[in-house]
Amino acid sequence: MRRLIFSAFTSGGARSGIFGALLVLILGTGVCRADKAALAAAVEARAEPTWQAAQKIWEWAEPGYQETKSAALLAEMLESAGFRVQRGVAAIPTAFTATRGSGKPVIGILGEYDALPGLSQQAVPEQSPREPGGYGQGCGHHLFGTASAAAAIVVAEQLSRDKLSGTVRYYGCPAEEGGAAKVFMVRDGLFNDCDVVLHWHPSSRNAAGDPTCLARVAAKFRFAGTSAHAAASPDQGRSSLDAVELTAHASELLREHTPENTRIHHVITAGGGAPNVVPDFAEVYFYVRHPKSEVAKTVYDRLVKCAQAGALATETRLTIDYLGGTCELVPNETLSRATLKNLRELNDLSFTPEEQQFAARIANTLAKSAPPETIREVTDSRGGQNKGSTDVGDVSWVVPTTGFSTVCWVPGTPGHSWQATAAGGTTIGRKGMLLAAKVLAATAYDLATQPELIAAAKEEHKNRVGKEAYHTLLAPDQKPPLDYRKSPVAQQVAE
Repeated sequence: MRRLIFSAFTSGGARSGIFGALLVLILGTGVCRADKAALAAAVEARAEPTWQAAQKIWEWAEPGYQETKSAALLAEMLESAGFRVQRGVAAIPTAFTATRGSGKPVIGILGEYDALPGLSQQAVPEQSPREPGGYGQGCGHHLFGTASAAAAIVVAEQLSRDKLSGTVRYYGCPAEEGGAAKVFMVRDGLFNDCDVVLHWHPSSRNAAGDPTCLARVAAKFRFAGTSAHAAASPDQGRSSLDAVELTAHASELLREHTPENTRIHHVITAGGGAPNVVPDFAEVYFYVRHPKSEVAKTVYDRLVKCAQAGALATETRLTIDYLGGTCELVPNETLSRATLKNLRELNDLSFTPEEQQFAARIANTLAKSAPPETIREVTDSRGGQNKGSTDVGDVSWVVPTTGFSTVCWVPGTPGHSWQATAAGGTTIGRKGMLLAAKVLAATAYDLATQPELIAAAKEEHKNRVGKEAYHTLLAPDQKPPLDYRKSPVAQQVAE
């Protein structure tokens, strides 16, 4: 009956996003509760192997583009579930796709697994690195990758049992934290046949909706100078560190003269080894962000002049490692409504007494804690502006995309913190991961069984993008920056 109504509606010329949205409201956005319960039960049945995989990825904490073990584990998990795996896609050794099923619709589910530098942490409520200065899953990507894999398996199996047309494709996406792997995957056409794409993210709150985000451009400025004894013969030295410091200072002055909502931030990744030696190599790593990608690129072009000025003033040689960038996210209300509905229906989070005790101790370390009962709440986050950046933005320009978040950390915990790493290694992270898998599975099944929902999402996407064509922030013929997380000194020696 649903398909007949959809056919009659579309044949009457309902082509605008408004009519598509009305159609979705009329027909509803969920399959029956029995189907949702079966999908949730299937996720629970896989809970232990899913959690074991997440724990391994948490322990390995591999940097972007170096997630060899993590990518292999997830690919093997999907392959053993009947998925056809293609490894090393987009010229990235740790990127892969895993596909099961056939025909339309093609539903993509994103998975990530890279860790962050400096966030190594044990699963305890006080700061205690597993490896001082090491990498840690401070953004919860170990949960992201495994929950998405579990959902993909569950949905593919359900479609097979129901003898329904549809293809489920898992995208193994490395290096989200600054490496922008999805941008290269988009450029290689890996999303061209997708009808919709789903993703999620660990958080300290449950939320669904698609606030847009900031576009981001990244680059490393490397300076080569001349070493000399800093006390005995300073006149013979040309300090690469001075060039970095001048570049950084110029960038601070630049801030005053940039468009509203611009963000410029940097870290000095190499600056010499001893005070009495004039450094002959130094590197500074910059991000430039803005709500519009074309503005971010314009500000970056001005930042390059700051680096050129630093090199000129210090008589050093500048080399730029342009890492490309990510575009702002294109929201999709049609898809986010479906996801929000499922998140509200499926949210059953609660803390045990032990988890409450852990949460209370973590809360004491936070600048802004939140009441533990907020884990039962679901926020409608549609609209607005997220101040972060993600390479999901580029995906959203070429295919209708939606995401959500679940509580995997103690309420109030900021991402990219040792507290996030700690909670992600506990049963708090496990519960949020399983909830995410259930919501992904339910939403994917909605999409597979309701062609009118996908049609409305595509119409909205067309209207939002309009005549503004997608333009990548990659340079022509740019290759994935596979070494961006490696030591800058080691890279300099290799070069």
